Amino acid sequence: MERVQRLGVKLFLDQDSATQAPHCPHGPTLLFSKRLEDKEEGRRFYACSACRERKDCNFFQWENEKVSEARLLAREKYNQSHRPPFSHAENVTRYKEFALLPLSKRKFCQECQQLLLPAEWGKHAGHQILSNISPAHLKRPSQLLSPLENKKTNAQYLFADRSCQFLLDLIVALGFKRVLCVGTPRLHELIKFQASQDQNICVTSLLLDIDFRYSQFYTEGDFCHYNMFNHHFFGGEAAYEICQKFLQQSKGKDVIMVTDPPFGGLVEALAFSFKKLIAMWRQSGDADPSSKELPILWIFPYFLESRILEFFPDFSMLDYQVDYDNHALFKHGKMGRKQSPVRIFTNLSPHLVMLPADEGYRFCSVCQRYVSLNNHHCEICNSCTSKDGRRWTHCFLCKKCVKPSWIHCSVCDRCALPGHSCTNAETGCFVCGAADHKRTTCPELRVVRRVCKGGKRPSQKNNLINANVMKITSGKKTRRARQKKRKK
Repeated sequence: MERVQRLGVKLFLDQDSATQAPHCPHGPTLLFSKRLEDKEEGRRFYACSACRERKDCNFFQWENEKVSEARLLAREKYNQSHRPPFSHAENVTRYKEFALLPLSKRKFCQECQQLLLPAEWGKHAGHQILSNISPAHLKRPSQLLSPLENKKTNAQYLFADRSCQFLLDLIVALGFKRVLCVGTPRLHELIKFQASQDQNICVTSLLLDIDFRYSQFYTEGDFCHYNMFNHHFFGGEAAYEICQKFLQQSKGKDVIMVTDPPFGGLVEALAFSFKKLIAMWRQSGDADPSSKELPILWIFPYFLESRILEFFPDFSMLDYQVDYDNHALFKHGKMGRKQSPVRIFTNLSPHLVMLPADEGYRFCSVCQRYVSLNNHHCEICNSCTSKDGRRWTHCFLCKKCVKPSWIHCSVCDRCALPGHSCTNAETGCFVCGAADHKRTTCPELRVVRRVCKGGKRPSQKNNLINANVMKITSGKKTRRARQKKRKK
């Protein structure tokens, strides 16, 4: 059993956990434990794999808890109530009927996010209805469906056309014939759309996504209802075999996986599922022996690079900045950042990935890879060191390149922002100052919360905690005063 600890929470990843774990509406749950104040490890429990917040999925069960028959029946009833109204096969049949209707009778319920047949119009009276659904709408369902924007569960931040086209052009240029789209519905639909328009594009794709609404537009061979946090196929063995056959086609050659997980999800759970997909690709007895690794493009923020490399050490980060249409920060323009923090992590050789010069990328002959224009080569580090698109500067004391806005702090003995607090927060707890834990697992945190709520002040031995509390509360008061001043 693999154990992963992060910020006081342990995740237990077992090869057989999917068969032993209880189920919630999102499939098999995951096994966790939380560190307690007086114990190294707390009692283990099962919780939802996809939802980090209890308000999104309130499933909770202790590991060895005996669950009554009545509770099991109530749980199964609850899970069934959260299942889609139609099966995938029924949705395929409905789509065929819908496509034969004249344009005036093609309607889509925006409230229920469902294609409507004429016999169902009465049930949706009073709902917001979109009429005259054209063939173009049906071929681009991501523009018809409302994105689910819970950043920790669904996070359907859809690729901008620029980034989506770049990914497809890259896939075609590298000679891949099949694309496993894990949580990338817009890339999947672009592949299918352009393949139908251009006979020279001989690329097929299979979409794995937790959003079952896409089953209204794709057959069982084009879409599998899938949870990437627990490697669960909701369609059972039939869906599993579809995915396996897709990966093993042509002896596993000419296939690439492209994934765009929610940025707030557990990286260790994602890595565990992706390794399961890699194992599916390798299971074919006649697999090409020259194929060592399944080519992968993993889209994720650059500041989570260390987490990905922890599980896939052979991955490298490309400088290409991925943009999204429906995210205020992860896109170019007046409402977005000048640079998107989202990058591509891949096990492909970086020199094979050509980045477009017209978007501000160049080739570094020393690093043998494409980098952004402001990512200058550092002779001391012998690398193009920038991560965020700006030109970084070398700090001789830290012996590495740092962000241009950082300066070296003699107190912390590291580079940081000029106005930072010298509490060494990166390596310890900012509440009590200890270096062996973080704030979330601090045994004195309840004292801080009581003080912040106006309770009795702690004794003299907690002076350091009081000082930190005063900083927190004074900071809140200052922010409130500024907000009032702006309103006036």
